[in-house]
Amino acid sequence: MLSIEHLYFSYQGQPPYVLNDLNLHIHSGDYISIVGDNGCGKSTLLRLILGFLTPVKGSIKRDTNNIRYVSQKNDFSHAGFPITVKEILDSYRKLLKIKDKNEVNRVLELTNMTEFKDRLISKLSGGQAQRVSIARALIGNPDLIILDEPSTGIDRKNQEGIYSLLCELNQVYHITIISVEHNLEMALANSTNIYHIANGQGHLCSPEQYASEIMHSTGRNPMDHENCACFTDVTTQAQAQAQANDTISEEVRRSHLHFSIMSMYRYFHGIASL
Repeated sequence: MLSIEHLYFSYQGQPPYVLNDLNLHIHSGDYISIVGDNGCGKSTLLRLILGFLTPVKGSIKRDTNNIRYVSQKNDFSHAGFPITVKEILDSYRKLLKIKDKNEVNRVLELTNMTEFKDRLISKLSGGQAQRVSIARALIGNPDLIILDEPSTGIDRKNQEGIYSLLCELNQVYHITIISVEHNLEMALANSTNIYHIANGQGHLCSPEQYASEIMHSTGRNPMDHENCACFTDVTTQAQAQAQANDTISEEVRRSHLHFSIMSMYRYFHGIASL
């Protein structure tokens, strides 16, 4: 599915490297959570996988181009356009030139958002908006979905619903998932493997092995909900730091927002030819 070999990267194009000799092989059906401290290079790795950045050395080989990306901040929940869930998904279907009009109903059903299809995007809760982001990513039956901190800004109940949905997509529909995570509790509970980045280098292991390593180094069980706050950036300050240091750049997000919202609005209202 995806092979990363001896990858080196720095924004200056020379040492010191942000990512140093990374090796990672992701197979079809994997659910990989990428974890590590803020600023360790998790989102940089996502940019490299998505092709936004180019390695200084090494290679990234993909067996598929049918890849979708779900950003940490959904890029339409604050849109001022009076556009509904179904309209925005149908516009995206048209952008992808998918002729089957039932595709929108299919992804709404998969994400349990059918009853909200006629609701304005701006009226959705954070959890509902994230489900729409995932529904949009599902249009066209992707082989791989890449997510950047899918639980950010969502209450615990809706977090559990989002991760239950991701598990279903992975286990039932065999969609490969790569997710950058600060929510270590959910990462350990749902992933097939954990990829931990520290000091520019990566380490792949099972959730059980990673939990054991944390217990050995801290004396605390990360699977214990009360302890998870010690390992998860859940405070307002930590989330703000994470958003500043370790997410897809705001400039990229805003340009994507402008393109996607304006394109969908034009398509839906017949301003652009289909």
